[in-house]
Amino acid sequence: MANTGSNTGSNTGSNTGSNTGSNTGRGAVIWEPSDNAWASSKMYQFAEHVEQSSGPTLGSYDEMLGWSLADPSAFWAAVARWQCIDWHDEPSTALSAVSTGSATMPGADWFPGGTLNYAERALAHVEVCGDAVAVVGRSQSRERDETTWIELVDQVARCRAGLRRMGVGRGDRVVAFAPNITETLVAFLAAASLGAIWSSCAPEFGVRAVTDRWVQIEPTVMIAVDGYMFGDRRIERAEHVEQIVAALPTLGHVVRIPYLDAGGEDGWSELLEEYEPIAFDSVPFDHPLYVLFSSGTTGLPKPIVHGHGGITLEHVKAWSLHYDLGPSDRLMWFTTTGWMMWNFLVSGLLTGSTIVLFDGDPSAPDLLELWRTGAEEQVDVFGVSAPFVMACRKAGLRPGDEVDLSRTRHLGSTGAPLPTEGFEWVPEAVGSHIQVGSMSGGTDVCTGFVGTAPMLSIRAGEIGARMLGCNVQAFDSDGSECAPGATGELVIVSPMPSMPVGFWGDDDGSRYTSAYFETYPGVWHHGDWITFHDDGSCVITGRSDATLNRGGVRLGTSDFYVVVDSMPEVADSVVVHLEDRESSGAADGAGELILLVACSDGHALDEGLVAKIRSALRSELSPRHVPDVIDAVPTIPRTLSGKKLEVPIKRMLLGTPAHEAASRDSLADPGALDHIVEWIERRRTSAG
Repeated sequence: MANTGSNTGSNTGSNTGSNTGSNTGRGAVIWEPSDNAWASSKMYQFAEHVEQSSGPTLGSYDEMLGWSLADPSAFWAAVARWQCIDWHDEPSTALSAVSTGSATMPGADWFPGGTLNYAERALAHVEVCGDAVAVVGRSQSRERDETTWIELVDQVARCRAGLRRMGVGRGDRVVAFAPNITETLVAFLAAASLGAIWSSCAPEFGVRAVTDRWVQIEPTVMIAVDGYMFGDRRIERAEHVEQIVAALPTLGHVVRIPYLDAGGEDGWSELLEEYEPIAFDSVPFDHPLYVLFSSGTTGLPKPIVHGHGGITLEHVKAWSLHYDLGPSDRLMWFTTTGWMMWNFLVSGLLTGSTIVLFDGDPSAPDLLELWRTGAEEQVDVFGVSAPFVMACRKAGLRPGDEVDLSRTRHLGSTGAPLPTEGFEWVPEAVGSHIQVGSMSGGTDVCTGFVGTAPMLSIRAGEIGARMLGCNVQAFDSDGSECAPGATGELVIVSPMPSMPVGFWGDDDGSRYTSAYFETYPGVWHHGDWITFHDDGSCVITGRSDATLNRGGVRLGTSDFYVVVDSMPEVADSVVVHLEDRESSGAADGAGELILLVACSDGHALDEGLVAKIRSALRSELSPRHVPDVIDAVPTIPRTLSGKKLEVPIKRMLLGTPAHEAASRDSLADPGALDHIVEWIERRRTSAG
């Protein structure tokens, strides 16, 4: 039986100190908050609001976290009051349950009776920010641009009017095949203002990847660019657009943005040519705001529906309380429109912050490009991916010596676990004043559920804490909470407002329930391995379905990549484990461990490099980490969001055809999959 109790007191202690004590084997503390970090934070302001509203007295992050987990209804109601959410109809309560008889999952009903509109809250700061800059656009396809709050509202109002002329109304789907630029943001907010439902794909997606997503939701309007620059390369997309249009018979209108060719067909100007005063349709709390899709490496991508109210509350909580953002602050996070981090990034507007949108190759003309952009735009919070941090470290970069990052106070990392070495590199090479924070969550909740806050110290290799309102735990196979220091399945035992409204087309909720609640009934099962320490910090070691089990000992894939990918001879690698496969040299019951390596230019996987890899894994990790097979492929397949295809490769090794194991159009380099197919065929031939 799964443990569905609140367990709100466990593993939430001592996050406000230096994380010293009995922590043998853990990384060193690399960043400490100032003495007034709590008193100068927006979390302190929120705590004062809670106390003034007859709530508890909260004097630390631990106390705030404990309250948010013990009484989620009161916590989220307080967030809504503090942020002055624009209710059109006041909700009867913050949290009730409808189908299960309790506030467990699925079945939790957030803010019943309440109506609002995400776009209204996102644009509300125009009243105080006015002529201040709301959006900065940085692009390798055109010159830098700025949009003030007044201008942003004007453009959204015009876009809303244009969509209305096309017949768009509540519940209609508006999609964008467009990059991280201001037009995409404007179209999203305009669609949301009408109660229409949004979905976006980055233009680097292949046609199949796009149509596999959008054919499920039957859009009526598509906004598309003609192409884009990626560094100094012209990427034409007009032909892709025509193929996508042909595959979507429900489309009534296609709005073309002349992005690559400024003199091309311009449907965007026509869409915005008529002005109507801005307005916002009132929608229920759980009315669909957008449909996000899983990465789609296997089968059709899951169409995950997120609601207006849940996204509004979760994102304003995260940006204001965990990242301390407000008017006059600046936020930049490298992302594309096909990744949930784009949806998270643009919600920085909810706090009145200026958001910086970057479109292009983050490594062109060199790996300093993003750092230069962050410095020039004077960003306070600067977000990148963990692989980008590790690539900069591997290249020997020292951004702090090259550009002025004195204003940047937080470096966010997501997309993959950030290794200890990545944490340690930041204070030494970027700036000791910068708090580096790894955050983990995902498309399924469109946020992070473990992360950090301004008053938390940072220990290398660890995520600082559960985020407020996120009752994350580690479960063993019996559904019991793991003791501190033990690794288990990442679960969420209490509902969060930004959990999906459901899956598109899943009318009875069966697919939704199967995806998250079958393993531990009433408990959200996320599919990652996580370890909590006794002070509440945690480490995520990778997907539980990709984790390696050698002779009963679980090994995280991220450990391998820290060692192997840091070698100058190695450009990339992927490791998989075949549990039931015998191999000469493998310990009894250990299965077969396979490491595929793509070498850097000028290097080859010769006997010397194989020996070096084996020796490094044996000495830096353990003898169990030494692969039974080490072989070379030209490139390692990754998704467009940078994730390695560990599970699909494992399925292919076990006999699943490549076209069933992975969607080629969801890959950054579809040809990389062919290399895996060829390697597997050679392996079978030599074995047969």
